[in-house]
Amino acid sequence: MGRSDREVTLGVPGSKSITQRALIAAALAKGPSRLRNALLADDTLYLIKALELLGAEIEVEEGELRIGGTGGKISVPPERIFVGNNGTALRFLTSLVCLGEGRFVLDGSPRLRERPVEPLLRVLRSMGVSVETPENPGCPPVLIQSRGLPGGQVVFEDLDSSQYVSSLLLSSPYAARNVGIQLAGRTVSEPYIAMTLQVMEQFGVAVEKPAANTFCVPSGQAYRARSFTIEGDYSSASYFFLAAALGLARVRVPHLTAASLQGDARFLKILEDLGCTVAWRDGDVEVACGQLHGGDMEFAMGDIPDMVPSLAVLAAFRPGRSVITESAHLRIKESNRLAALAAELHKIGISARETPDGLIINGGRPCGGDIETYNDHRIAMSFAVAGLAVPGIRIADQDCVGKSFPGFWNELQKLSQGAPGGGKNDP
Repeated sequence: MGRSDREVTLGVPGSKSITQRALIAAALAKGPSRLRNALLADDTLYLIKALELLGAEIEVEEGELRIGGTGGKISVPPERIFVGNNGTALRFLTSLVCLGEGRFVLDGSPRLRERPVEPLLRVLRSMGVSVETPENPGCPPVLIQSRGLPGGQVVFEDLDSSQYVSSLLLSSPYAARNVGIQLAGRTVSEPYIAMTLQVMEQFGVAVEKPAANTFCVPSGQAYRARSFTIEGDYSSASYFFLAAALGLARVRVPHLTAASLQGDARFLKILEDLGCTVAWRDGDVEVACGQLHGGDMEFAMGDIPDMVPSLAVLAAFRPGRSVITESAHLRIKESNRLAALAAELHKIGISARETPDGLIINGGRPCGGDIETYNDHRIAMSFAVAGLAVPGIRIADQDCVGKSFPGFWNELQKLSQGAPGGGKNDP
Protein backbone atom coordinates (compact mmCIF):
# COMPACT_ATOMS: atom_id res chain seq x y z
CA MET A 1 0.00 0.00 0.00
CA GLY A 2 1.35 3.40 -0.99
CA ARG A 3 2.01 6.18 1.49
CA SER A 4 0.50 9.65 1.12
CA ASP A 5 2.39 12.84 1.95
CA ARG A 6 -0.71 15.04 2.05
CA GLU A 7 -1.62 16.67 5.37
CA VAL A 8 -5.19 16.53 6.64
CA THR A 9 -6.51 18.30 9.74
CA LEU A 10 -9.31 16.40 11.45
CA GLY A 11 -11.46 17.50 14.38
CA VAL A 12 -12.56 15.42 17.34
CA PRO A 13 -15.22 16.13 19.99
CA GLY A 14 -14.63 16.65 23.69
CA SER A 15 -13.59 13.65 25.74
CA LYS A 16 -16.53 11.36 26.48
CA SER A 17 -14.93 10.12 29.69
CA ILE A 18 -14.24 13.60 31.02
CA THR A 19 -17.64 14.92 29.88
CA GLN A 20 -19.47 12.24 31.86
CA ARG A 21 -17.38 12.79 35.00
CA ALA A 22 -17.79 16.56 34.78
CA LEU A 23 -21.55 16.16 34.28
CA ILE A 24 -21.80 14.16 37.52
CA ALA A 25 -19.72 16.68 39.48
CA ALA A 26 -21.60 19.68 38.08
CA ALA A 27 -24.98 18.05 38.71
CA LEU A 28 -24.06 17.43 42.36
CA ALA A 29 -22.55 20.90 42.87
CA LYS A 30 -24.62 23.76 44.24
CA GLY A 31 -25.20 26.51 41.70
CA PRO A 32 -24.55 26.98 37.98
CA SER A 33 -21.69 25.35 36.07
CA ARG A 34 -20.69 25.67 32.43
CA LEU A 35 -19.04 22.88 30.46
CA ARG A 36 -17.31 23.99 27.28
CA ASN A 37 -16.43 21.55 24.47
CA ALA A 38 -18.58 18.88 26.11
CA LEU A 39 -19.38 15.85 23.98
CA LEU A 40 -22.98 15.82 22.78
CA ALA A 41 -23.58 12.27 21.58
CA ASP A 42 -25.98 9.44 22.35
CA ASP A 43 -24.19 8.38 25.54
CA THR A 44 -23.92 11.84 27.06
CA LEU A 45 -27.48 12.75 26.06
CA TYR A 46 -28.75 9.71 27.98
CA LEU A 47 -26.77 10.84 31.01
CA ILE A 48 -28.05 14.41 30.69
CA LYS A 49 -31.66 13.18 30.58
CA ALA A 50 -31.04 11.00 33.65
CA LEU A 51 -29.52 13.87 35.63
CA GLU A 52 -32.48 16.07 34.74
CA LEU A 53 -34.83 13.40 36.11
CA LEU A 54 -32.77 13.46 39.31
CA GLY A 55 -33.17 17.22 39.75
CA ALA A 56 -30.40 18.92 37.77
CA GLU A 57 -31.28 21.68 35.30
CA ILE A 58 -29.30 21.32 32.07
CA GLU A 59 -29.39 23.44 28.93
CA VAL A 60 -27.37 23.37 25.72
CA GLU A 61 -26.56 26.91 24.65
CA GLU A 62 -24.08 28.08 22.03
CA GLY A 63 -22.15 24.83 22.04
CA GLU A 64 -21.77 24.52 25.80
CA LEU A 65 -23.69 22.89 28.64
CA ARG A 66 -25.16 25.05 31.39
CA ILE A 67 -25.94 23.02 34.48
CA GLY A 68 -27.89 24.03 37.55
CA GLY A 69 -26.64 21.67 40.23
CA THR A 70 -28.66 19.92 42.92
CA GLY A 71 -26.33 20.60 45.84
CA GLY A 72 -26.30 16.84 46.41
CA LYS A 73 -30.08 16.69 46.94
CA ILE A 74 -31.35 14.00 44.57
CA SER A 75 -34.99 13.94 43.44
CA VAL A 76 -36.93 10.70 43.05
CA PRO A 77 -37.96 10.47 39.38
CA PRO A 78 -41.52 9.53 38.38
CA GLU A 79 -40.22 6.90 35.97
CA ARG A 80 -37.35 4.48 35.49
CA ILE A 81 -34.04 5.98 34.38
CA PHE A 82 -33.16 4.65 30.93
CA VAL A 83 -29.53 5.01 29.79
CA GLY A 84 -29.48 3.10 26.49
CA ASN A 85 -26.21 1.16 26.21
CA ASN A 86 -24.22 3.66 28.28
CA GLY A 87 -22.44 1.41 30.76
CA THR A 88 -20.59 4.35 32.30
CA ALA A 89 -23.85 6.16 33.06
CA LEU A 90 -25.38 3.00 34.52
CA ARG A 91 -22.48 2.54 36.92
CA PHE A 92 -22.04 6.21 37.84
CA LEU A 93 -25.76 6.67 38.49
CA THR A 94 -26.00 3.51 40.60
CA SER A 95 -23.97 5.22 43.33
CA LEU A 96 -25.43 8.66 42.71
CA VAL A 97 -29.07 7.65 43.26
CA CYS A 98 -28.05 6.24 46.65
CA LEU A 99 -27.73 9.88 47.77
CA GLY A 100 -31.50 10.27 47.42
CA GLU A 101 -34.33 8.88 49.51
CA GLY A 102 -36.79 6.66 47.72
CA ARG A 103 -37.10 4.07 44.96
CA PHE A 104 -34.91 4.28 41.86
CA VAL A 105 -34.84 1.97 38.83
CA LEU A 106 -31.93 2.06 36.37
CA ASP A 107 -32.39 0.29 33.05
CA GLY A 108 -31.15 0.28 29.48
CA SER A 109 -30.99 -1.47 26.13
CA PRO A 110 -30.98 -5.26 25.71
CA ARG A 111 -27.17 -5.21 25.47
CA LEU A 112 -26.88 -3.11 28.66
CA ARG A 113 -29.00 -5.72 30.42
CA GLU A 114 -26.16 -8.16 29.73
CA ARG A 115 -23.44 -5.92 31.16
CA PRO A 116 -22.45 -6.54 34.79
CA VAL A 117 -22.72 -4.16 37.71
CA GLU A 118 -22.59 -6.71 40.55
CA PRO A 119 -19.12 -5.73 41.89
CA LEU A 120 -20.48 -2.26 42.64
CA LEU A 121 -23.75 -3.57 44.06
CA ARG A 122 -21.84 -5.88 46.39
CA VAL A 123 -19.93 -2.93 47.82
CA LEU A 124 -23.07 -0.79 48.18
CA ARG A 125 -24.81 -3.63 50.02
CA SER A 126 -21.86 -3.83 52.41
CA MET A 127 -22.56 -0.18 53.24
CA GLY A 128 -26.19 -0.99 54.00
CA VAL A 129 -27.84 0.07 50.72
CA SER A 130 -30.86 -1.97 49.60
CA VAL A 131 -30.21 -2.92 45.97
CA GLU A 132 -31.58 -5.69 43.75
CA THR A 133 -31.32 -6.93 40.17
CA PRO A 134 -34.70 -8.68 39.95
CA GLU A 135 -34.60 -9.83 36.31
CA ASN A 136 -30.99 -10.84 35.64
CA PRO A 137 -28.63 -11.46 38.58
CA GLY A 138 -25.93 -8.81 38.70
CA CYS A 139 -27.17 -6.96 35.61
CA PRO A 140 -29.79 -4.28 34.89
CA PRO A 141 -32.45 -3.37 35.61
CA VAL A 142 -31.14 -2.23 38.99
CA LEU A 143 -33.65 -1.45 41.75
CA ILE A 144 -32.41 0.67 44.64
CA GLN A 145 -34.39 1.59 47.77
CA SER A 146 -32.27 4.39 49.13
CA ARG A 147 -32.10 6.32 52.38
CA GLY A 148 -28.84 8.08 51.63
CA LEU A 149 -25.32 6.75 51.08
CA PRO A 150 -24.07 5.55 54.49
CA GLY A 151 -20.33 5.55 53.74
CA GLY A 152 -17.75 3.39 55.49
CA GLN A 153 -14.88 1.13 54.47
CA VAL A 154 -15.20 -1.07 51.38
CA VAL A 155 -13.01 -3.41 49.32
CA PHE A 156 -13.19 -4.00 45.56
CA GLU A 157 -11.58 -7.27 44.43
CA ASP A 158 -10.25 -8.28 40.98
CA LEU A 159 -12.29 -5.81 38.96
CA ASP A 160 -13.12 -6.18 35.26
CA SER A 161 -13.94 -2.45 35.09
CA SER A 162 -12.58 0.60 36.89
CA GLN A 163 -15.98 2.29 36.51
CA TYR A 164 -17.20 0.71 39.75
CA VAL A 165 -14.47 2.55 41.64
CA SER A 166 -15.05 5.83 39.80
CA SER A 167 -18.77 5.55 40.49
CA LEU A 168 -18.34 5.32 44.25
CA LEU A 169 -15.62 7.98 44.32
CA LEU A 170 -17.79 10.52 42.49
CA SER A 171 -20.70 10.24 44.95
CA SER A 172 -18.68 9.73 48.14
CA PRO A 173 -18.33 13.44 49.10
CA TYR A 174 -22.04 13.40 49.96
CA ALA A 175 -22.00 10.18 52.03
CA ALA A 176 -23.01 10.27 55.70
CA ARG A 177 -19.54 9.08 56.79
CA ASN A 178 -16.06 9.05 55.32
CA VAL A 179 -15.67 6.56 52.49
CA GLY A 180 -12.57 4.36 52.41
CA ILE A 181 -11.92 2.32 49.27
CA GLN A 182 -9.32 -0.43 48.98
CA LEU A 183 -8.49 -2.16 45.69
CA ALA A 184 -7.46 -5.80 46.13
CA GLY A 185 -6.15 -7.91 43.29
CA ARG A 186 -6.12 -6.68 39.72
CA THR A 187 -7.94 -3.60 38.45
CA VAL A 188 -8.16 -2.88 34.72
CA SER A 189 -8.29 0.57 33.11
CA GLU A 190 -6.60 2.30 36.05
CA PRO A 191 -5.94 5.57 34.13
CA TYR A 192 -9.68 6.17 34.27
CA ILE A 193 -9.54 6.24 38.08
CA ALA A 194 -6.81 8.90 37.88
CA MET A 195 -9.05 10.87 35.53
CA THR A 196 -11.92 10.65 38.03
CA LEU A 197 -9.70 11.92 40.84
CA GLN A 198 -8.53 14.80 38.66
CA VAL A 199 -12.09 15.90 37.82
CA MET A 200 -13.10 15.66 41.48
CA GLU A 201 -10.16 17.85 42.46
CA GLN A 202 -10.97 20.35 39.71
CA PHE A 203 -14.49 20.65 41.14
CA GLY A 204 -13.15 21.21 44.66
CA VAL A 205 -13.22 17.78 46.33
CA ALA A 206 -10.15 16.31 48.02
CA VAL A 207 -9.44 12.58 47.90
CA GLU A 208 -6.71 11.21 50.16
CA LYS A 209 -4.45 8.30 49.17
CA PRO A 210 -3.06 6.99 52.47
CA ALA A 211 -1.52 3.91 50.81
CA ALA A 212 -1.17 2.22 47.45
CA ASN A 213 -4.54 1.21 45.95
CA THR A 214 -6.36 2.95 48.80
CA PHE A 215 -8.56 6.05 48.68
CA CYS A 216 -10.30 8.03 51.40
CA VAL A 217 -13.00 10.59 50.66
CA PRO A 218 -13.78 12.68 53.76
CA SER A 219 -17.50 13.30 54.18
CA GLY A 220 -19.00 16.76 54.40
CA GLN A 221 -17.39 17.95 51.17
CA ALA A 222 -19.25 19.38 48.19
CA TYR A 223 -18.42 20.02 44.57
CA ARG A 224 -18.03 23.68 43.66
CA ALA A 225 -19.87 24.94 40.60
CA ARG A 226 -17.48 26.29 37.99
CA SER A 227 -16.75 26.86 34.31
CA PHE A 228 -14.84 23.93 32.88
CA THR A 229 -13.32 23.26 29.46
CA ILE A 230 -13.14 19.64 28.33
CA GLU A 231 -10.14 18.53 26.31
CA GLY A 232 -10.43 16.64 23.04
CA ASP A 233 -11.11 12.91 23.00
CA TYR A 234 -8.11 10.65 22.41
CA SER A 235 -10.40 7.65 21.83
CA SER A 236 -12.05 9.43 18.90
CA ALA A 237 -8.69 10.69 17.64
CA SER A 238 -7.28 7.16 17.58
CA TYR A 239 -9.13 6.36 14.35
CA PHE A 240 -7.41 9.23 12.61
CA PHE A 241 -4.06 8.23 14.10
CA LEU A 242 -4.78 4.76 12.68
CA ALA A 243 -5.31 6.35 9.26
CA ALA A 244 -1.92 8.03 9.53
CA ALA A 245 -0.28 4.75 10.54
CA LEU A 246 -1.77 3.12 7.43
CA GLY A 247 -0.15 5.82 5.31
CA LEU A 248 -3.40 7.47 4.20
CA ALA A 249 -2.19 10.96 5.15
CA ARG A 250 -0.13 12.97 7.56
CA VAL A 251 -2.85 13.59 10.14
CA ARG A 252 -3.13 16.65 12.36
CA VAL A 253 -5.62 16.78 15.25
CA PRO A 254 -6.18 19.97 17.29
CA HIS A 255 -7.49 20.46 20.84
CA LEU A 256 -5.76 17.47 22.44
CA THR A 257 -3.71 17.79 25.62
CA ALA A 258 -0.11 16.57 25.54
CA ALA A 259 -0.02 15.81 29.29
CA SER A 260 -3.51 14.29 29.33
CA LEU A 261 -4.66 11.81 31.94
CA GLN A 262 -6.71 10.06 29.27
CA GLY A 263 -5.17 6.61 29.16
CA ASP A 264 -5.85 6.35 25.44
CA ALA A 265 -3.14 8.94 24.82
CA ARG A 266 -0.76 5.97 25.15
CA PHE A 267 -1.87 4.86 21.69
CA LEU A 268 0.51 7.51 20.34
CA LYS A 269 3.41 5.78 22.10
CA ILE A 270 2.38 2.44 20.59
CA LEU A 271 2.39 4.05 17.13
CA GLU A 272 5.84 5.51 17.75
CA ASP A 273 7.11 2.07 18.75
CA LEU A 274 5.71 0.75 15.45
CA GLY A 275 7.57 3.33 13.37
CA CYS A 276 5.26 6.34 13.24
CA THR A 277 6.39 9.88 13.99
CA VAL A 278 4.44 11.96 16.50
CA ALA A 279 5.00 15.70 16.83
CA TRP A 280 3.26 18.50 18.71
CA ARG A 281 2.96 21.74 16.72
CA ASP A 282 1.18 24.86 17.98
CA GLY A 283 -1.03 22.84 20.31
CA ASP A 284 -1.94 20.24 17.65
CA VAL A 285 -0.63 16.69 17.41
CA GLU A 286 0.63 15.44 14.06
CA VAL A 287 1.07 11.76 13.20
CA ALA A 288 2.74 10.32 10.11
CA CYS A 289 4.16 6.94 9.16
CA GLY A 290 6.66 5.83 6.56
CA GLN A 291 6.81 2.08 7.10
CA LEU A 292 5.33 0.03 9.93
CA HIS A 293 7.74 -2.22 11.80
CA GLY A 294 7.13 -5.90 11.17
CA GLY A 295 7.79 -8.99 13.25
CA ASP A 296 6.12 -10.65 16.21
CA MET A 297 5.01 -8.17 18.90
CA GLU A 298 2.93 -8.28 22.08
CA PHE A 299 0.66 -5.48 23.27
CA ALA A 300 -0.67 -5.37 26.87
CA MET A 301 -3.88 -3.33 26.61
CA GLY A 302 -5.43 -3.75 30.06
CA ASP A 303 -5.37 -0.02 30.84
CA ILE A 304 -6.54 1.16 27.40
CA PRO A 305 -9.17 -1.34 26.21
CA ASP A 306 -10.90 1.12 23.89
CA MET A 307 -7.75 1.17 21.76
CA VAL A 308 -7.94 -2.54 20.96
CA PRO A 309 -10.21 -2.16 17.88
CA SER A 310 -7.86 0.42 16.35
CA LEU A 311 -4.82 -1.69 17.19
CA ALA A 312 -6.48 -4.84 15.80
CA VAL A 313 -7.14 -3.16 12.47
CA LEU A 314 -3.58 -1.84 12.39
CA ALA A 315 -2.32 -5.37 13.13
CA ALA A 316 -4.21 -6.62 10.08
CA PHE A 317 -1.95 -4.50 7.86
CA ARG A 318 1.30 -4.87 9.81
CA PRO A 319 3.60 -7.67 8.66
CA GLY A 320 4.02 -10.09 11.53
CA ARG A 321 2.13 -11.59 14.44
CA SER A 322 0.41 -9.29 16.93
CA VAL A 323 -0.55 -10.71 20.33
CA ILE A 324 -3.01 -8.53 22.27
CA THR A 325 -3.20 -9.38 25.98
CA GLU A 326 -4.89 -8.24 29.23
CA SER A 327 -8.12 -7.62 27.34
CA ALA A 328 -10.63 -10.22 28.57
CA HIS A 329 -12.85 -7.38 29.84
CA LEU A 330 -13.59 -6.40 26.22
CA ARG A 331 -16.19 -9.17 26.25
CA ILE A 332 -18.46 -6.97 28.42
CA LYS A 333 -18.23 -3.78 26.35
CA GLU A 334 -20.86 -2.49 23.88
CA SER A 335 -20.35 -5.83 22.14
CA ASN A 336 -18.17 -8.83 22.82
CA ARG A 337 -15.35 -6.97 21.14
CA LEU A 338 -12.88 -9.83 21.07
CA ALA A 339 -15.30 -12.12 19.25
CA ALA A 340 -16.43 -9.28 17.00
CA LEU A 341 -12.91 -8.29 16.01
CA ALA A 342 -11.85 -11.87 15.26
CA ALA A 343 -14.95 -12.48 13.15
CA GLU A 344 -14.71 -9.26 11.15
CA LEU A 345 -10.97 -9.58 10.55
CA HIS A 346 -11.65 -13.02 9.06
CA LYS A 347 -14.14 -11.40 6.67
CA ILE A 348 -11.38 -9.21 5.23
CA GLY A 349 -8.99 -12.10 4.81
CA ILE A 350 -6.95 -11.82 8.01
CA SER A 351 -6.15 -14.72 10.34
CA ALA A 352 -7.27 -13.78 13.86
CA ARG A 353 -8.35 -15.79 16.87
CA GLU A 354 -9.48 -15.15 20.41
CA THR A 355 -7.43 -16.17 23.42
CA PRO A 356 -8.66 -16.17 27.03
CA ASP A 357 -7.36 -12.61 27.52
CA GLY A 358 -7.08 -11.14 24.05
CA LEU A 359 -6.38 -11.78 20.37
CA ILE A 360 -3.69 -13.19 18.11
CA ILE A 361 -3.63 -11.53 14.69
CA ASN A 362 -1.42 -12.48 11.75
CA GLY A 363 -0.99 -9.47 9.51
CA GLY A 364 -1.39 -9.78 5.77
CA ARG A 365 -3.12 -8.16 2.83
CA PRO A 366 -6.70 -7.29 3.80
CA CYS A 367 -9.41 -7.53 1.15
CA GLY A 368 -12.93 -6.19 0.83
CA GLY A 369 -15.84 -7.47 2.87
CA ASP A 370 -19.13 -6.59 4.55
CA ILE A 371 -18.48 -5.59 8.17
CA GLU A 372 -21.05 -6.22 10.90
CA THR A 373 -20.73 -3.59 13.64
CA TYR A 374 -22.74 -5.36 16.40
CA ASN A 375 -24.13 -1.86 17.14
CA ASP A 376 -20.65 -1.05 18.48
CA HIS A 377 -19.32 2.38 17.58
CA ARG A 378 -15.68 1.38 17.97
CA ILE A 379 -15.98 -1.61 15.65
CA ALA A 380 -17.59 0.65 13.04
CA MET A 381 -15.02 3.43 13.23
CA SER A 382 -11.92 1.23 13.22
CA PHE A 383 -13.04 -0.83 10.22
CA ALA A 384 -14.20 2.32 8.43
CA VAL A 385 -10.57 3.46 8.38
CA ALA A 386 -9.58 0.07 6.96
CA GLY A 387 -12.15 0.77 4.25
CA LEU A 388 -10.18 3.81 3.14
CA ALA A 389 -7.08 1.67 2.69
CA VAL A 390 -8.78 -1.28 0.95
CA PRO A 391 -11.52 -1.11 -1.70
CA GLY A 392 -14.71 -3.03 -1.04
CA ILE A 393 -15.01 -2.78 2.75
CA ARG A 394 -18.60 -1.86 3.58
CA ILE A 395 -19.80 -0.91 7.08
CA ALA A 396 -23.28 -1.89 8.26
CA ASP A 397 -25.32 0.20 10.72
CA GLN A 398 -23.20 3.31 10.28
CA ASP A 399 -25.41 5.35 12.63
CA CYS A 400 -24.00 3.49 15.65
CA VAL A 401 -21.06 5.95 15.72
CA GLY A 402 -23.51 8.47 17.19
CA LYS A 403 -22.85 6.85 20.57
CA SER A 404 -19.60 8.77 20.90
CA PHE A 405 -18.71 10.66 17.69
CA PRO A 406 -21.71 11.92 15.67
CA GLY A 407 -19.47 13.85 13.27
CA PHE A 408 -17.21 10.90 12.47
CA TRP A 409 -18.34 10.31 8.89
CA ASN A 410 -18.02 13.98 7.99
CA GLU A 411 -14.45 14.06 9.27
CA LEU A 412 -13.60 10.76 7.59
CA GLN A 413 -14.76 12.22 4.27
CA LYS A 414 -11.77 14.59 4.44
CA LEU A 415 -9.49 11.55 4.39
CA SER A 416 -11.29 9.69 1.62
CA GLN A 417 -10.14 11.84 -1.30
CA GLY A 418 -7.47 9.90 -3.12
CA ALA A 419 -7.60 6.98 -0.67
CA PRO A 420 -7.46 3.46 -2.16
CA GLY A 421 -10.87 2.66 -0.71
CA GLY A 422 -12.33 5.74 -2.32
CA GLY A 423 -14.61 6.72 0.55
CA LYS A 424 -17.06 3.85 0.06
CA ASN A 425 -17.86 3.86 3.79
CA ASP A 426 -19.54 7.23 3.68
CA PRO A 427 -23.27 7.27 4.35
